[in-house]
Amino acid sequence: MAIREIRKEGDEILYKKCKEVKNFDNKLHILLDDMYDTMKKNEGVGLAAPQVGILKRAVVIDAGEGLVELVNPVILEESGEQTGSEGCLSVPGVYGEVTRPNKVVVKAQDRNGNWFKMTCEELMARAVCHETEHLDGKLFLERVTKFLD
Repeated sequence: MAIREIRKEGDEILYKKCKEVKNFDNKLHILLDDMYDTMKKNEGVGLAAPQVGILKRAVVIDAGEGLVELVNPVILEESGEQTGSEGCLSVPGVYGEVTRPNKVVVKAQDRNGNWFKMTCEELMARAVCHETEHLDGKLFLERVTKFLD
């Protein structure tokens, strides 16, 4: 697998809406594998395709319970609330306090195009929200209520 360059704040691709993934082929599998390797090398919890310059609706997350790949994710339900520190590989060295749902239900496709639903709580819910916002051209900086040292 390859380590890809992570796009940084200010790169116009990070502010664009991503297109739906329609081809569940080897090209997508390579992208997902590369995204995972890139995220791990950079000690991240999640990574969205636009962060590596690809405007496709795909994210990878590992919030400590193993790899989760979400292709064409849609958050169906949100409940509860959590406020905590958040950072982003596209905004290195910047951390801020962000309030997000404590629980989300997300519907997505796997790398082969099969639909599934997943209920996520706490850090995983935070990561799903953070990464899916990347797919809509938004950075966590829009949600920061207080910057942290």
